[in-house]
Amino acid sequence: MGKKNKKGDPISGWVNLDKPYGMTSTQAVGKVRRFLNAQKVGHAGTLDPLATGVLPIALGEATKTIPFVQDDEKTYHFTIRWGEQRTTDDAEGEVISSSDNRPSKEEITELLPRFTGEIQQVPPHFSAIKIDGKRAYDLSRSGKDIELKPRTVTIEKLELIKTREHEADFEMICQKGTYVRSLARDMGQALECFGYVSALRRTTVGCFKAENAISLDILEKMDYVAARSVALLPVQTVLDDIPALAISLEETAKIRSGQSLELISRPDFERLTAKGLGTRETQLALALFEGQPVALIEQTKATVKPVRIFNL
Repeated sequence: MGKKNKKGDPISGWVNLDKPYGMTSTQAVGKVRRFLNAQKVGHAGTLDPLATGVLPIALGEATKTIPFVQDDEKTYHFTIRWGEQRTTDDAEGEVISSSDNRPSKEEITELLPRFTGEIQQVPPHFSAIKIDGKRAYDLSRSGKDIELKPRTVTIEKLELIKTREHEADFEMICQKGTYVRSLARDMGQALECFGYVSALRRTTVGCFKAENAISLDILEKMDYVAARSVALLPVQTVLDDIPALAISLEETAKIRSGQSLELISRPDFERLTAKGLGTRETQLALALFEGQPVALIEQTKATVKPVRIFNL
């Protein structure tokens, strides 16, 4: 008896989705998967249900390139509401502390350097971090008292955009693992007025920008053939920062079969050096045949070996 066909089509590429308010990242990914009838999907960087903005979704062979996005810088625009601390550190939670104090623009501005650069940050209790194999938000919802350890995170830029009586708007550029909700909580405590995130929008994840993102509303108004044409970006979209090496048909066959290449002839080695490769240090690169990705490869001197092969 033969194997059943996998559900969906074997399409590959990236979708730069503008996630709507009130939807989990998993729900958004599921909608894109069903609409495009894709066999395999993944995403780079979870967004909370109350957050909107850039959610990069990988389909098919693009899922092999997700690690190249996860470590990229992210930009957020967000609003902190002063006067309350909440269980979830956003508008969804219950109020656990309150204050009549409100910070001045000068007080907020003076505080920003303290939360810029490498800082220690305790993740929110309602987060996806695992404790003894269970998600922190599941343990918190069940009423269990949990303790999360501080983590080192990097905030490249934190800028005050606008202040109002009870709120302030900010822009932040940060590295992987930074929680905006924790930042709001900690800034509120430092200003002795408490605070939580009342609005949050992610505007960039690496090469993915909000101005180029597509909404679910627009996507779902197209037929799926048109949607694939408009919304589907190439697998190599997130690999612009690594060298790209053109290889021949014969070399492609060897790489696809898992074999290494020895580019020791002068013309072959010059192909490597022209791309900044051929050094003693091992470097990661992208092998291309006629402009199409073949594999992620590792190069050491004249040796090129496949690391992840794309089945395109």
